[in-house]
Amino acid sequence: MIFSKITWNPPIGIDLGFYTIHFYSLMWVTAFLVGFQIMKRIYIKEGQKMEHLDSMFMYAILGTMLGARLGHVFFYDWGYFKHNLFEILLPVKFSPKLHFTGFRGLASHGAAIAFIICMYYFSKKVIKKPTLWSLDRAAISASFGGMFIRLGNFLNSEIIGDPTNAATGVRFIRAEIGESQAMQLTGVKNVNKAYATLTSNPKFETFIETLSYRHPAQAYEAFGYLIVSLILLWLYWKTDKKNNLGFIFGMYMALTFIVRILVENVKKSQGGFEESLGLLSTGQWLSIPFILVGGYFIWNSLQTKKA
Repeated sequence: MIFSKITWNPPIGIDLGFYTIHFYSLMWVTAFLVGFQIMKRIYIKEGQKMEHLDSMFMYAILGTMLGARLGHVFFYDWGYFKHNLFEILLPVKFSPKLHFTGFRGLASHGAAIAFIICMYYFSKKVIKKPTLWSLDRAAISASFGGMFIRLGNFLNSEIIGDPTNAATGVRFIRAEIGESQAMQLTGVKNVNKAYATLTSNPKFETFIETLSYRHPAQAYEAFGYLIVSLILLWLYWKTDKKNNLGFIFGMYMALTFIVRILVENVKKSQGGFEESLGLLSTGQWLSIPFILVGGYFIWNSLQTKKA
């Protein structure tokens, strides 16, 4: 994936005048739609009821969104949210004045924990199958979902990487220049028009050239998750590993969070507790238990009889 040192400054969404449909939100919707279609093919192949699939996605959507939000709150930004408890579940900020923000803080580790809990309840209450049976199949959709979410982060110019001179470097205008600064520099009061002016007006070329090229960490991660997704698809459709309860889920856990640990090496710090522990980033520390759990399920699935 070669970007050849591009300057990245797309609009953040589709401006309807009264409301902006964010591309990041569209990527979440795409993640769930693609995941649903994958699971639909699996359920048809295995003769499962479609109403069970509908229930599963209700569990997955609500649980994953809530888990991702709470993961960000407790893993990365509790220092702020403990003083602003209402903002945990409301897409607004109350300071300095009440304004809509959307849920800008979501953490994949929290989403993964919630995903496991939701599949446990779904398996026990709805489909009446072993939890690992559900996790093995839903993991494929979850992996593709992670890819789309990281693409959404790229479109949104967030979760950027460290400065680099590599050919893959990207200047993330929106990440480097705050909204108020963009409007002040250009004299344009509309945020989107202000950012567009920065890269279209020759007057600002010299200023833009002072900004650092950075690793597109979100794009690296999305590509890694694509590879993981293809591996999981191959394991399900081309091998008999789906009959080893926990094997595909274990591979999902291990491979996904290995990708996360690798990408964290070039990712700008997202905060959290890394300053207290040192050595690794918050994302890397959180990924280690998931990799160990994944390894356990892989090992255990190979020791037990096939389903």
